[in-house]
Amino acid sequence: MGERFPENWRITAATLFSVALVAGAYMLARNIELPTVAEASEETALLQAIATKDSDNDGLPDWEETLYGTDAHTLDSFKLGMTDGVAVSKGLIVPKAIAEVTVATSTPATDPGTITDAFAKNFFMQYLAAKQINGGIELSSEQTNALADQTITKLSQDFAPAAPYKKAADLEVSGEGVDALRAFAVAAEAVLKKNATDVTKSEMGYFQDVVENSDASAVAHLASLSSAYRNTAVGLAVLPVPKELAAADLTIVNAIMRLSEIDNDFARVNSDPIAAMLALQQFRETELAAEHAFAALASVYAASGITFQNGTPGASFVNLMANLGANQKTGAQTP
Repeated sequence: MGERFPENWRITAATLFSVALVAGAYMLARNIELPTVAEASEETALLQAIATKDSDNDGLPDWEETLYGTDAHTLDSFKLGMTDGVAVSKGLIVPKAIAEVTVATSTPATDPGTITDAFAKNFFMQYLAAKQINGGIELSSEQTNALADQTITKLSQDFAPAAPYKKAADLEVSGEGVDALRAFAVAAEAVLKKNATDVTKSEMGYFQDVVENSDASAVAHLASLSSAYRNTAVGLAVLPVPKELAAADLTIVNAIMRLSEIDNDFARVNSDPIAAMLALQQFRETELAAEHAFAALASVYAASGITFQNGTPGASFVNLMANLGANQKTGAQTP
């Protein structure tokens, strides 16, 4: 079956995903205040849950079942007379992304498939190279740990967030002053209402349901949120925006589109778990960026003395901004 995939890398990877990815995201955040300890712990706990979840108790966590092409709900996926975990430890099953790669072949496939597949291939190829340098001797635990750390770091760099959806030049900046601000509030509220969903939880709540409870309905809700965010970003991006709001509006449009992509990755956690892990790495700073921008918009409306009577067009949009601005001042979490 070719080279045996090192057994101890799995424990190493689970630990590194739980610590390095989340911590790294917060260290890299720029111009955004760090999340509270409670928020960081929530995300770390989710990463650990993904890394350790084993639906069929075969010794192979679900995210690795995806990596190896085995069934997360079947003890012996390939009828080898042993559990999938034992088969992997014996080298009888290798990650599907590198199943066709031999020692003599060092060129990766042009289409790596999922990010989980890409991680498997990158790690395996680096492991073979390091083993060759080591004189063909199996790497020590310390060497394997260091290699897994390097692979995860490279993976995070290679799969950085896509470029912003819109640039400043893409927005139509039109007008300024009270009348322009009122018109924008009415139009923006219409976009938000048009794309409202019937979800009752945040994406983090639904993501937790998928990871911890295998809730299929939560996957559908995440997909619905992703679609709503995307349509909202598209709708807001085409609105004429007053000069005073242009910078904050651009941040909101890009953050909402990025949240759409993150929720889409969350929804694919069962088929591409590492993509979901990387999305989780980016979630909090994206959410905070949107909240800061909404707070900036709220401050412009407050400074202009603009108010709307409850129930009139534009009122709920201004109230939403005011609430988010209050959350920013008090450090409260967005519901």
